[in-house]
Amino acid sequence: MLTTELSGNMMQRPLQIIDILRYAATRYPHQEIVTRRLEGDRHRYDYQACYQRTCQLAHGLNQLGIQPGERVASLAWNTYRHMELYYAVSGIGAVMHTVNPRLFEEQIAWILNHAESTWVFVDISFLAILEQIAPELKHVKGFIVMVDEDQMPDPKLNNLYNYETLLASNAPAYEWPDIDEQSAALLCYTSGTTGHPKGVLASHRAMVLHAQATMGKDMLALDEDTVLMPMVTMYHVAAWGAPYAAPLAGSKLVFSGDGTSGEVMSELIRQEQVSVGLGVPTIWLTLHNHLSESKQSIPTLKRVCVGGAASPLGLVKTYDQVYNVYWQPIWGMTETGPLVYSAPPTRDILTRTKEEQYRIQTTAGRPVFGSEARIVDLDNNPLPHDGETRGELQVRGHWIASQYFRNDDLTSFPGGWLATGDIAVIDPEGFMKVVDRKKDVIKSGGEWISSLDIENIASQHPAVNEACVIGVKHPKWDERPLLLIVPNAGKTIDETEIKDFLTGKIARWWMPDAILLVEQLPHTGTGKLLKTDLRTQYQNFLLENAS
Repeated sequence: MLTTELSGNMMQRPLQIIDILRYAATRYPHQEIVTRRLEGDRHRYDYQACYQRTCQLAHGLNQLGIQPGERVASLAWNTYRHMELYYAVSGIGAVMHTVNPRLFEEQIAWILNHAESTWVFVDISFLAILEQIAPELKHVKGFIVMVDEDQMPDPKLNNLYNYETLLASNAPAYEWPDIDEQSAALLCYTSGTTGHPKGVLASHRAMVLHAQATMGKDMLALDEDTVLMPMVTMYHVAAWGAPYAAPLAGSKLVFSGDGTSGEVMSELIRQEQVSVGLGVPTIWLTLHNHLSESKQSIPTLKRVCVGGAASPLGLVKTYDQVYNVYWQPIWGMTETGPLVYSAPPTRDILTRTKEEQYRIQTTAGRPVFGSEARIVDLDNNPLPHDGETRGELQVRGHWIASQYFRNDDLTSFPGGWLATGDIAVIDPEGFMKVVDRKKDVIKSGGEWISSLDIENIASQHPAVNEACVIGVKHPKWDERPLLLIVPNAGKTIDETEIKDFLTGKIARWWMPDAILLVEQLPHTGTGKLLKTDLRTQYQNFLLENAS
């Protein structure tokens, strides 16, 4: 017997990103957004003023002729202007395209061309990059510098505009169009671990649902009493969703601009009474080193939410025992919105033994509602969550990518799941820990480095017979590249010569920390480099040779 589903009688309104800021301006109108500006001072205003300026910017975007679906790029730090751009661009139906300025210039140009971005909003510190690659940009119509009018640089780019001038004469109100919640809102690119970076195109629906999950108690646990300082950059997976989640929760936001030193972080934490920070482990190591040297304290800081790399047990203990700060692990990737896993300081965790608490804090945590996770074998068969069985981590959910932008290759999305490339274990309580990586990429300070790309370039040196790059342990950056070279017979070569050869061909931060000359490299029966053996042999090389 067939049954007929009965439809509900509820209104259907689209989930739209602009509604988050509009809500914050109404519900939390006087909550602050504070920015350490590149101009040298500190800017502060509230959500109501942020919304009004976002309306002015939307008018400016219309005046530039930007249409729905058009990609609008940014190369910018964490600032109030960048946040206004986040909302105005998606609010008019265009697509916010954040670009990582730490990538190699050729990659930045490739990304802008692949996205077909038409306008680029840029902080003054990144103008030099655009000046170098401007002739290669096929679709860019102009550039908007996000700086005060009196600090505009001499025009070295065609169609150069000032951000404040764009806003100045426009009304602080705007009639936002209703936008299909499935339409594109945010475009972020991966760091290009193999070949070109891949674009992840998120919808309004995905980002609103991600914001709701991110602010919740199972993820970042934000509310109007939270003072949030995202040290993860807004060009890196949308600062892990902080510019969306904080207004929804009514949290105070503290943006550090281009300040990433321990001194800057310490000063902002104390003066703005920051209670929660977001960032990769390296950031919190930098803060700890500064505090140790300066003998300063950070009494208001309660939690640091840490992702982008494995959480070192030593730092977990240090933040607990020295600063009384809870180290909260989180996990995600560009393709996952990004946040999926977290282990906030629940009563259950805090009442366990310290040893067990620290064990949990060095996992990735558990998945939040709206996402699912599993581990699988090579044939995509689910594996048990017993805390011991290893398999590739796969996830799916409301804010997980279903494919890459302008890419029909679905091999990373088997059966409606995202294959993350991480090898993990999941225990019976749902806590996940990444134990290995499926591909031989190197994760340094939360960013990916491609071993294959470095190998391919190094192998082109006339004295190099074979090259192999592996990630080895580093006391600050989690992993750094180690380059092993077999010279051609009769050829002599040294480390300086190889580094000179690599300079200009790879990003500066990709440069191997050490280069070793070896007689031979191990291979499998099919001739592939046996990197597992090399990692075992050299994993502590940089630690043992730190001097």
